[in-house]
Amino acid sequence: MTQLASSGLHAPLPTPPEWHGASEALIARADNPWITPTEANGFTETPNYEQTRAWLERLDAASPMIHLETFGRSPQGRDLLVVYATANGTLDPTKPTLLVQAGIHSGEIDGKEATMMLLRDIAFGSKRALLDHANLVFVPIFNVDGHERSGPFNRPNQRGPNNQGWRNTAQNLNLNRDYVKADAPEMRAMLGLFQLVHPDLYLDVHVTDGMDYQYDVTYTFQGRDGSYAASPHIAHWLNAHYRPSVDAALSRNGHVPGDLVFAHNDRDLDQGMLGYPFTPRYSQAYGDMAHMATILIENHSLKPFRQRVLGTYILIEESLRQLSEHGRELRTAAQADQRAHPATLPVGWRETEQPAGTRHFLPMQRENFTSNASGAAETHWTGRAAAAANVPQYGVESTITLHRPRAYWVPATKTEVIDRLRAHGIQFETIATPRTVAVDMLRLPDAHTAPGAPAEGRTRVMAGTPVRIHQQEWMPAGSIRVPTDQPLGDLAVIMLDPQSEDSLFAWGFFNEILQRVEYADGYVLAPLADQMLAADPALRREFEARIAADPAFAADPDARLAWFYARSSYVDARYQLYPVGIEP
Repeated sequence: MTQLASSGLHAPLPTPPEWHGASEALIARADNPWITPTEANGFTETPNYEQTRAWLERLDAASPMIHLETFGRSPQGRDLLVVYATANGTLDPTKPTLLVQAGIHSGEIDGKEATMMLLRDIAFGSKRALLDHANLVFVPIFNVDGHERSGPFNRPNQRGPNNQGWRNTAQNLNLNRDYVKADAPEMRAMLGLFQLVHPDLYLDVHVTDGMDYQYDVTYTFQGRDGSYAASPHIAHWLNAHYRPSVDAALSRNGHVPGDLVFAHNDRDLDQGMLGYPFTPRYSQAYGDMAHMATILIENHSLKPFRQRVLGTYILIEESLRQLSEHGRELRTAAQADQRAHPATLPVGWRETEQPAGTRHFLPMQRENFTSNASGAAETHWTGRAAAAANVPQYGVESTITLHRPRAYWVPATKTEVIDRLRAHGIQFETIATPRTVAVDMLRLPDAHTAPGAPAEGRTRVMAGTPVRIHQQEWMPAGSIRVPTDQPLGDLAVIMLDPQSEDSLFAWGFFNEILQRVEYADGYVLAPLADQMLAADPALRREFEARIAADPAFAADPDARLAWFYARSSYVDARYQLYPVGIEP
């Protein structure tokens, strides 16, 4: 019998280099009445949910610029908190809006601490002018239930705080895999907040893990360095305005900004950096599809908590400045992306087999040791900086490209699918009376459930290669037509085409089509099959070719009869038929 036990031993982490930077001046003095709980305890712990709420409520009561509200409830009954920070107490839609989200993985809580410090300095310090030309919307803890499942053993490769929250929600869902399928009530609340405040720039603050390196603040976005983006105009703004300014601000304050990187092989870093294919289940890829500028921030887990929080403060502060100075250009870029409606859309991705180039990299020194536990050579990070290097960088490439249809037809029977489309703000028309429409339907003969354990509470499904059939399809009252010439048309394609890696089909919203309903016994099928062979010479030739080519099939009586059943008039015409019509 296996027993779960705790040794009480903390994972040994490499000693970080000593760090000092200009951003240390942002830390409040001990006698400041608005010192945050984390500043007060020397950046050793993060305040719990109630302490965080109490501090924000006190700030709300003391400053007309700060307003605390709720925008949803968690499965365990906690309010989801949102702070509006504005120049005159009202969210001005003519100003660009920055949405900062902290704690989607609640052990990675740097964004909460940094933004609380910034709010204090806006309300009572020298940063009030940041809101003259921009709005700030702040979600301090997205995964509130996971935040309260805190402890010292939640993230073995992260340096502080001592009471880290849990990665997943109370329903064991990873919110940063839930953007498209929106199973979690927290995510559906966040989608509603998007539609309420219409953020021009969305920051999703994390703490990364993996290898050691010199960078303390890393971040990425779709279209960085010319890579693919569904929102190329937004990507151009991020590359031209945002990235240079944020990197310069971080560097001025003693931080080391860098691209988000992953090792291709954690045990052999000489192999270079991974080309990671982010899909819209993740925040920044979802934002790209929704034409909302989105930055994935991944502070380095091996850097001290204090250093990470201060770097996050600088990044958020500079983000507000960039919106104030260049927010109009960003809105224009987003509108151009919303109007673009490209004829084709890539929806499948994979890492390239060979490196696509090289990357300038600031590594840390490492040594190898043989682990008695793993029986393999493992990496020991020394905590000392190594010389800069150019390392191989793998890329990502498209595997599936779709042609954009005019519209999709979703039958009224798929209420869960319609609810998800509505939650995302995708526009559609609902028919009040039944209608027969001429559409393409997709039969998915190769569709199958993905091997392995369920993912995010669902059984993933692989579509395979579809067979397209043009036919008249009856749609009952309550069915919807989803046009793709709309601001969220790209997102509609991603959600409704079954070949998309993050389609609702791939997330198991249509598993009923994989279930065969009617069957027939051999005593019925065998004479029927003999009649079919005698009546159809072409069918006989096809059958004989299959017999000759597939010995296992030839030796399996049940498989042979099933082959005939699939070609008989008795077969279920809806079996493996994707029920969403495509208006080409």
